[in-house]
Amino acid sequence: MAVRAVNSCSIFRSASSPPISAVRCRFFTFRSSSLRRHPKLGFQFPVLRPEQKFFGHGSVWSCSVHSLVDIVMEELKFMRKRKRVCAASKVGLTSSGKLLEDKLVNRAMEKGLLLEFKKDSDRVLLAVAQRPDGKKNWMVYDQNGVTSSIKPQQITYIVPGIENFDHAGISDFIRKAQDNLDPALLEFAWVELLEKNKSVTTEELAEMIFGSAEPLESYCAHLLLSKDELYFCVLEAKGSRSLYGPRPTVQVEELLQRKLAREAAEKELQEIVQLLKAAKAMPLEAKPPKSSWIVEDKIRHIIESLESYAIDACKNDEQKKTAGVILKAMGLTKTASSAVNLLIDIGYFPVHVNLDLLKFNIRTDHSDEIISAAESLLSESSDPDEIDRKDLTHLKVYAIDVDEADELDDALSAARLQDGRLKVWIHVADPSKFVQPGSLVDREAMRRGTSIFLPTATYPMFPEKLAMEGMSLKQGEICNAVSVSVVLRSDGSIAEYSVENSSIKPTYMLTYESASELLHLNLEEEVELKILSEAAALRLQWRLEQGAVDTGSLEARIKVANPEDPEPIINLYVENQADPAMRLVSEMMILCGEVIATYGSCNNIPLPYRGQPQSNIDISAFAHLPEGPIRSSAIVKVMRAAEIDFRKPIRHGILGLPGYVQFTSPIRRYMDLLAHYQVGFQASASVSVGLHIGDEIEVWVEEAHPRDDYLALKEVI
Repeated sequence: MAVRAVNSCSIFRSASSPPISAVRCRFFTFRSSSLRRHPKLGFQFPVLRPEQKFFGHGSVWSCSVHSLVDIVMEELKFMRKRKRVCAASKVGLTSSGKLLEDKLVNRAMEKGLLLEFKKDSDRVLLAVAQRPDGKKNWMVYDQNGVTSSIKPQQITYIVPGIENFDHAGISDFIRKAQDNLDPALLEFAWVELLEKNKSVTTEELAEMIFGSAEPLESYCAHLLLSKDELYFCVLEAKGSRSLYGPRPTVQVEELLQRKLAREAAEKELQEIVQLLKAAKAMPLEAKPPKSSWIVEDKIRHIIESLESYAIDACKNDEQKKTAGVILKAMGLTKTASSAVNLLIDIGYFPVHVNLDLLKFNIRTDHSDEIISAAESLLSESSDPDEIDRKDLTHLKVYAIDVDEADELDDALSAARLQDGRLKVWIHVADPSKFVQPGSLVDREAMRRGTSIFLPTATYPMFPEKLAMEGMSLKQGEICNAVSVSVVLRSDGSIAEYSVENSSIKPTYMLTYESASELLHLNLEEEVELKILSEAAALRLQWRLEQGAVDTGSLEARIKVANPEDPEPIINLYVENQADPAMRLVSEMMILCGEVIATYGSCNNIPLPYRGQPQSNIDISAFAHLPEGPIRSSAIVKVMRAAEIDFRKPIRHGILGLPGYVQFTSPIRRYMDLLAHYQVGFQASASVSVGLHIGDEIEVWVEEAHPRDDYLALKEVI
């Protein structure tokens, strides 16, 4: 049993005894002519004579007050003298290189030594030296029964006082050492050493807290010091020998706070890991809803970090670190796919999550603010062009689109004039009736840019109710539109055109399949559809003569009926762009784009004029390829990229047009809506000339502030 006095404390501890708590007690040590020094414990105690009596622990002793005072005074003198000696010793330890060097002398390697070495960045093992391996390395037999060669710099500690250690006893030695590791002992040693401003070696600490520097006790002290993060730091190191010093109190308190914070964070991490594991183990139908993962801030932070990691879009190193910690704690590799699968397994991601929607930050719904603004537009909207709209409700109107189309932007009409020329109308939905430039709904549509059409869902540019109930063309109902009428010459070129606000009443809503079937039947009552097909054929021939490249090919269209199901039903459609109905619609849309470009050019209207520089493609170079989709695909690959000019039309070489503006999908594409804003720009003004509606008035632009949506005009008299 070892006894040590530590700053008004006594530590009773041995390496072979179980860990116990230190008991705080005040005590006095006496020195007089009758005091004797204990040969092992190192402090004085009184040799009591019969006439001396005083109170002690367990029995009653006594002595005269006078003799007690003398004893105390003599002891105080001795303590002062001892302090002076200690102070001198401390000066010698710090200033004498020889004394310090003696403490850091490394033991020469030899067979049978018990040593600790660093196996890798995470593991430290105990081993027995076997034999030299080359000039500096040694072969060792470690605690796992593995023989390996180690370098001198891998050795972290050589257990003192051991020779010819039997490697069979390594496990028992480790067990005994672990049984005696009590970090609380370091605190008591730290208090005393800090007070004395004294440094220690591993063996000195063992002597201090265990009362012995035997191999087991020394190794226990080494383990305590090497694992300690609070009380001690290495002052000097040489090979496997180190000199330790007590940290300042302020530093210990700071490190303790950090340790407590780490422990709290580790506890929180384990709670989160258990939550994730529990959700992962649940059947699909029982998993927590997505909304439940973003209620608590700490859980939301974890999920957001994993989501960002999954799409390689971490905003900072903290998110990346958080995701990595969670994946490691879950036993997963630190990869984006691991994060994706984990979020699927806990029910946060759907089974068939579309990562591109997340990567490009595409919103799949509209905010409550936008929906509310859209509903207000529906209930409060008035038609600023009502008095100017041309009534075309007498026309037979065909709307042709895919069968699952939700937004119908365009429709067609046709007639044969008395002189035999063909006249066609391209009716385009008029969303500018509801949405004004710069409004809340307009800015949201501009930010989205387009409706997103996926096999699994459609994400509209406008809120669904506004697009479907207000803007979209509907069968049998009077709808507002912008109608582009064109009279064609016999060669397919444009003879006359007009662009007017109109009212139409769609007659048929046809799919491409049903429209093709009607064309094939050649019904007398559907002569207008036949005229449209005839006009489309004229237009295609004319464009080809202007250098257009026919890119009609086969295109695949995929629709998923039940995308949330782990085993969804996938429908695959193959569309032939050369199909009569598809060709009809395509040619009419191209015709409309040419007319709008011409209209804008004649009226000096800035528009998103779209062009494609002529690539001087030699079609004959592709004659060896089968005609159809294979040849068309090969031609498309060598085409130059499209260009946009907002000042004037530019040639579209692939379409064979002098100018082209996309105009027919204003509900689905913001660029088309922008063209509608420009073409339909109107304002009210009081003028002194002009008696009738339709009279032209010449005005002068006095001020123009586009960013403020302000334009000042002055009448020219």
